[in-house]
Amino acid sequence: ILAQKNLADGQAFLLENKGKSGVVTLPSGLQYKIITKGKGEKPKLTDTVTVEYEGKLRDGTVFDSTEKSGQPATFSLNQVIPGWTEALQLMSVGSNWELFVPANLAYGARSVGNAIGPNETLIFKVKLLSIAKPEKNKK
Repeated sequence: ILAQKNLADGQAFLLENKGKSGVVTLPSGLQYKIITKGKGEKPKLTDTVTVEYEGKLRDGTVFDSTEKSGQPATFSLNQVIPGWTEALQLMSVGSNWELFVPANLAYGARSVGNAIGPNETLIFKVKLLSIAKPEKNKK
């Protein structure tokens, strides 16, 4: 029942959010708003990126943040939730975006820890700090 409620509430949120100034909706359903436009290059699927981010639920509850750890996060673009993989490939280094990620591009029907319920629409502020290309011919 919670999963159905979260899904319906998330869809209603995204529908309303779609009409807000500056919000872009992609064919996948992912929405973003550019806070700062970067001037650097854009990462590819196989690249490793370093970001600062804050993840929130629709009610504003912060469930994860690089500020809490005091360290930016580094990860391969093909090893994160689909919404991040899609959005980050559109971002240039130096960009700061707000992402509105529908459940199907986040964790779907799974609950994650105590914070993220099933079918939860998530909101992230993401700043792309740098890109590292995969190393060729590693010995």
